[in-house]
Amino acid sequence: MSVKYLFVAVAILFATQTLFAQHKITGNLKDRQTEENLSGVSIYLSDLKTGVSTDAAGNFELTDLKAGNYLIEISSVGYNSVVHHYLINKDTTLNFKLSASHKELSEVVVTGVSRSTEIKQNPIIVKSLDINYLQQNSATNLIDALKNVPGMSQITTGAAISKPVIRGLGYNRVLSLLNGIRQEGQQWGDEHGIEIDEYAIDKIEIVKGPGSLMYGSDGIAGVVNFLSPKAPMAGQIKTQLLTNYQSNNNLIGYSLSNAGNAKGVQWLGRLSNKYAGNYQNAADGKVLNSGFKELSGNLFLGINKNWGHSHLHINSYNTTVNLPEGERDSLGNFTFENAEGDVMTATKNDLSGYKTGFPHQVINHLRISSNNYLVLKNGTLHVDLGFQNNKRKEYASLANPNDIDLFFDLNTLNYNARYNFEKTNGWETSLGIGGMQQSHTNRGKEYLIPNYHLFDVGAFVYSQKIFQQKWTLAGGLRFDNRTLNASKLLLDSLGKATNLDDGSSKVKFNAFKKNYGGASGSLGIAYQATPTSTIKLNVSRGFRAPNIAELASNGRHEGTFRYEIGDPRLKSEISHQFDLAYFLHNDHISFELTPFANFISNYIYVKKQTDGDGNEVIIDPADPVPAFDFAQGNAALLGGEIYLDVHPHPFDWLHIENSFSYVRATQNNATDSTKYLPFMPAPKYRGELKAELKKIGKTISNAYLKFGLDHFFSQNNVFSAYGTETATPAYTLLSAGIGGNIKAFGKKDGISLFVTAENIANISFQNHLSRLKYAPENLATGRNGIFNQGRNISLKMLINL
Repeated sequence: MSVKYLFVAVAILFATQTLFAQHKITGNLKDRQTEENLSGVSIYLSDLKTGVSTDAAGNFELTDLKAGNYLIEISSVGYNSVVHHYLINKDTTLNFKLSASHKELSEVVVTGVSRSTEIKQNPIIVKSLDINYLQQNSATNLIDALKNVPGMSQITTGAAISKPVIRGLGYNRVLSLLNGIRQEGQQWGDEHGIEIDEYAIDKIEIVKGPGSLMYGSDGIAGVVNFLSPKAPMAGQIKTQLLTNYQSNNNLIGYSLSNAGNAKGVQWLGRLSNKYAGNYQNAADGKVLNSGFKELSGNLFLGINKNWGHSHLHINSYNTTVNLPEGERDSLGNFTFENAEGDVMTATKNDLSGYKTGFPHQVINHLRISSNNYLVLKNGTLHVDLGFQNNKRKEYASLANPNDIDLFFDLNTLNYNARYNFEKTNGWETSLGIGGMQQSHTNRGKEYLIPNYHLFDVGAFVYSQKIFQQKWTLAGGLRFDNRTLNASKLLLDSLGKATNLDDGSSKVKFNAFKKNYGGASGSLGIAYQATPTSTIKLNVSRGFRAPNIAELASNGRHEGTFRYEIGDPRLKSEISHQFDLAYFLHNDHISFELTPFANFISNYIYVKKQTDGDGNEVIIDPADPVPAFDFAQGNAALLGGEIYLDVHPHPFDWLHIENSFSYVRATQNNATDSTKYLPFMPAPKYRGELKAELKKIGKTISNAYLKFGLDHFFSQNNVFSAYGTETATPAYTLLSAGIGGNIKAFGKKDGISLFVTAENIANISFQNHLSRLKYAPENLATGRNGIFNQGRNISLKMLINL
C-alpha cells in the first residue's frame, strides 16, 4: 500500500469519528500495611498513553473515556505494581491497597506483541529496563548501557561506537527501534553506532528471539526498542537538567528538557550535548584518536483525547566520531601522518583535549515520526509513519582535511498500520502491514557499496487468548517481500565515476536486482503456575534477507581493518528458534531460567581470504589491509541465561544478584578450524551485592549502594581458519556504585546523584567482540590490537525543577 494512502486513511478516520458514551474511572490508593493514603502514584493507560497521579488524599479520576478494554498500570517507587485489563463500559470505581516491593520487575511491555500486555502473560521472552536501571549504570553510549543485561553483548570500536548483540547475533539480525519504528542509519556497518540520544530514553524493551513476526526481515536475533519518556501526568509541567562526567576520557555530557501536559496537549523538548577525549588503559596509555562529540535535539508534540492519541517526534542526532587506527613506532607510541605525509609520534599534547583527528566520521541523522492510536467502535487502529535521513561522511587525510572520502546518504520511509479487533470469545486478534522504502546514494570520492533502492512490505495476523486466568496462547503468521535494486558503477583511470564504458574504465559494482520473500511465524504459551511463577514455551520462524554490504561491498572502510568483498549470490537466512523459560518472582527471590536453541539455515558470516600458499590477500597495496569475503552455512546456536536475585527476610533491603550467559554457535559439517561461528561473545558471569534504603532521615530517599563483579570466561571456540579470528583470554572486572534522591525544590527527588566506578582494578583486557582487538601489533610489547577502557568513574546528577 502506498504511504500516501495511509495518510488519507488516517485523515478520514479522524474526520469520521462519531461520539460514543463517555465514562470515568475514580478510586483511592492506600498502603496495605499502614492504611496511609498514597499520593503521587501513577495511574497509566498504556495504550492511550495518558494517565493521572493520586492527590494528597490518595484519590484519582480519569474522565472522558470511551467504552473499551484498557490495560491499566498503577505504579509507585517501592511498591508492587498493579497491572490488569479492565472492561470499562460504565463509570467505574477502582480502589487499591499497594504492598511494599522488594523486587525489581517492570510488568508492562509493548514490544513484540500487537498491543500492550503484561510480561508474565507474553509467551515471547522480553526483558524490560526502566529509567532507574539506566541512571544507576554508567555508559559512554546508548548500547553500552545494556552491557550488564544477561544475554546481551556489544560489538565495539572504542568508547564511542557500539552495536547490540543478542545471544551471539548482531549486525542486521538485531532490529533497533525508537518508539516502535525501526532505526535506519546504515545498520549493515559493524562500526556504525545507533544514532539515538542516550539521555532521551526512559525505557528499553529487549526481545530475546526472532522478532520477524511483528517487524519483518532483519529481526531474527531479537529486537531492542528504545522508548522516549512518558509525557507528564495531566496538569503537570517538568523541567530537568542532567549532567554527567566520566574520568577515563574526561567525558562531559548534559541534557536539558522541559515537558508538560495541559488538557491532553503534551510536549517534551530536549537538548543534549556530549563530548569525550581519548580513552585510556594500562596497556596502551591514552589511545590516539578515540574521542567523540555528540549534539542532539528532540521534540515531542502530542494530543491525547478519548478517541486516542496522535504523537509527533522530531529527532536530530549529530556526532563526530574519531576512528583509532593503532599504528605505533618501535617503542609502542601511537603515530599518525601529518599534513605533509610524514609519520609523527603522538605527543602528550596530541593525546590530550577534545581534538577531532583523522580518520573520523561525521554523522547527521534526522528522524521525523508519527505514532497514532484511534479508539474505534469495534476495535483500535495503530498507524506509525516515519522519515529518516542519514548522512555519514568520512574524512581520512590530514593533508586534505576537507575532502570527503566516503559519503553515504540514506533516505528511509517507514510505515506500519495495525488494526486490533474487539475481543471475541476471549480472542484478541490483530491484522497489520508494515515495511519501508529506502534509497542510498554515494556522494563521496570513494565507494564501498553501490547506490541502491529497496522496497520492503509485509503483512501479518496475530492472536492471543487467556484461559482460566492462567494460560495464555498466542501466535501469528507474517509474509514479507523485499526488492533490492543496485546500480552499476564504472570508474575511470583516476578512480572517478564515469558513464563511459571504454577500455580505460573498470567496473566497481555490477548492477543487479534481487527479490527476497519469506514467511515468519510464532506460536507460544505462557502458564502462570502460581501467582508468583510462570512457565513459557515459544516456537518461532524468522528470515533475514542479505544486506547490501554482504551482497555488493567492494572496498575498505576506515576503522574496520579489512577490505570487504560482497557476494550477490547469497541466500536469505532462515531461523527456527525454540525458547523455554521459567520465572519466579516473590518477595524474597527472583529467579529466571531462559534456555534456547536457534537453528539458522544459510547463516552468513565473514572470513579472511587467503591465497594458495595460505597468505593474506591484499587488494590495494597502497592500503595493505587483508581482504575478507562472505560465506554461508547451516548453523546451530545453543545457550541461555540464568538469573537469581535473593533478598532474604528480614534483610529485604539487601539484593544478592547473580547471572550467567552462555551461547555455543557451531556450523554443521565443518572442519575443526571452521566449526565455530566467528565473533561470538564469551560466556559471562555477573554478581552484584546491592543495598537499597527507601529513606535516610527526612532528606534522602531511594538510596542504594552496590558492588559488582563481571567475569568473562576465555573464548577459545573461534573461527580460526584463514586467521579470521583469534582466541581471547579470561578476565574479571570489578565495579561499584552509590546514589539516591535528595529532597530539594519542594520535591523528594529534586536532586538525584549517581556515582559509578567501573574496572576498579584498572586491568588491561580485550573484549572478544572489540573491533580494536584486530588493530596492528604493538611492536614494543608484541601484543596485537588496542585494549578496552581502563578504570572509569562516572558522576551523574539530575535536577528536577
